[in-house]
Amino acid sequence: MPTAPTPLRTARRQWLEQGQVETGLIPDPLRASWARCREFGLEPLGRPQGAPHASAAQLARALEHRHSLVAHAKPVMAFLNEQVQGSDSLVLLADAQGLLLHSTGDAHFADRAARVALRPGALWSEQWRGTNAIGTALADGRPTVVHGGEHYLERNGFLTCAAAPIADPGGALLGVLDISGDRRGYHRHTLALVRSGARMVEHQLFTARCQAGLVVRLHAQAEGLGTVTEGLVALSEDGWIVGATTAGLELLGLTRRDIGAATVERVFGTELTRLLAQGTAPRLLPRGSGLPPLWMRLEPGHTLRPRARSGPPPAPATDTAWRPVDALAALDTGDLAFRTLLDRARRVVDKPAIALLLQGETGTGKDVLARALHASSARRDQPFIAINCAALPETLIEAELFGHRPGAYTGASRHGAPGRIREAHGGTLFLDEIGDMPLALQARLLRVLEERAVTPLGGSAAVPVDFRLICASHRHLPDDVAAGRFREDLFYRLNGLTLTLPPLRERSDLPALVQKLLQAESPDRALRVDAAVMAAFLSRRWPGNVRQLVHVLRTAVAWVDDGADLITLADLPEDLRRTPTAPPAPGPADAPPPERLRELTAARIRAVLVDTGGNVSEAARRLGISRNTLYRRSR
Repeated sequence: MPTAPTPLRTARRQWLEQGQVETGLIPDPLRASWARCREFGLEPLGRPQGAPHASAAQLARALEHRHSLVAHAKPVMAFLNEQVQGSDSLVLLADAQGLLLHSTGDAHFADRAARVALRPGALWSEQWRGTNAIGTALADGRPTVVHGGEHYLERNGFLTCAAAPIADPGGALLGVLDISGDRRGYHRHTLALVRSGARMVEHQLFTARCQAGLVVRLHAQAEGLGTVTEGLVALSEDGWIVGATTAGLELLGLTRRDIGAATVERVFGTELTRLLAQGTAPRLLPRGSGLPPLWMRLEPGHTLRPRARSGPPPAPATDTAWRPVDALAALDTGDLAFRTLLDRARRVVDKPAIALLLQGETGTGKDVLARALHASSARRDQPFIAINCAALPETLIEAELFGHRPGAYTGASRHGAPGRIREAHGGTLFLDEIGDMPLALQARLLRVLEERAVTPLGGSAAVPVDFRLICASHRHLPDDVAAGRFREDLFYRLNGLTLTLPPLRERSDLPALVQKLLQAESPDRALRVDAAVMAAFLSRRWPGNVRQLVHVLRTAVAWVDDGADLITLADLPEDLRRTPTAPPAPGPADAPPPERLRELTAARIRAVLVDTGGNVSEAARRLGISRNTLYRRSR
């Protein structure tokens, strides 16, 4: 007697034959994912469309950009691999776009998985790979299991996958931790295992970023406080929730959107001053009726800078002014001009009608600023799509940007592709090196910006799109406009607000920036540089700017002896060791010579005064200081 078809098989047959599924056969989230896949133009059967795959250089850049995530995830992945060893499984880490960054696990199964591109460098978002645990967890923002025939693409049906999102303390989605294996080895505990792994990574990320601030530790049991199973919440000095782990949010009944929006009074039922007055001993948190008890411990530390409240415009910024806590504030290491630039950016971060143009020399951090703008906006949970216009061949950039219909050109996928602009729908589109975009495509981009719709190559129907546009270029675009290399009408459309990043040699915050970058490169070690190294850094002109400084510090961190906490000249590349240096200044090893700091500050003020035609009020506004401070520091 033949076996009755399972509900999943019935659902797949209905989907293939009728394009819909009877209610109740499969869970609603799975049905929604299948529907999204159909909108992406994916076909469940046959050969898949040509999904993008990162080159070795592109993967290296992605690993560099997500260095902190990868560094904290690797030990956790090794632990998870020990738990699933011998089960034909892989432990995988993907970024927020679904790009696989790192994997570890069974070598035999890795060979099978590679046949469907389940390996580092492949993109596993839903729009390219259909329903799968990584892509669907990113789309839904919650832990997900996709087993066997639940995969939208039939060729992935041999897999069973469980994935859990990883968020940073500010609530931005960083990526996904996943365990994938042969569907015959499915175990219902795998999802719990991968969720625990994701929380361990979040715990480490929170500790690295917020350990110096005001932290609340939470757990259902007093003995759980201080362990990796606890929930963590960061508070600002004026009583706002400014950071949290997923575990912390769940224990308090909050969501990621409450970070930066919820107050201590609302969440803990009392003012921050009273909370602090109760001391740091573990105690029960008062809860409503029917809620389980919750233990908490407060650790004051060095409190985080508070979030800006609504109300009258703040007074001009000073060195001691309280600042908002967001991804933009995380870039502030003390340079007055750069701080003013961040403040200007923050005012338009949620005004997508105002396009942003980032200018500055190569290596000044335009891409880092663009990502911080996205992470500080209301769109932070939506896609961030970055395209380097200078890195794409002219023959491919049109299809890459605007997408294409099936068979639109020789070599095109027969299934078509949505294009990067459509991928940015709801989020942010970052066009790096926009000055290198061919003139013909500049006209098409201008039409997209004016009509807020994109027509794929070879198609006739325009598809509405909604995205925040950020462009960047190291070229001086007005010169390119004058030379006829860049369309004037597009330039004025992009030039809603231009932010020019200062070169490293003009910044006065080099010592603080060095310390911040060292912490990012080696979060588990309290490294610093000695006075001779700082003097060598201050004497450099840094033609490669911050990017060059990052590479120098990365090399130094690799060379410094294990257990050492001080980087010396012997740990620097040879060209830096030969650099003439000034005599080290007295005082702390990581402090700049006072006369050097005064010289840099005065030079920056003089440069801004020249730019403003001697207008002292405008110069003070750009620098974020008062007129009196400007007069005093320019002497």
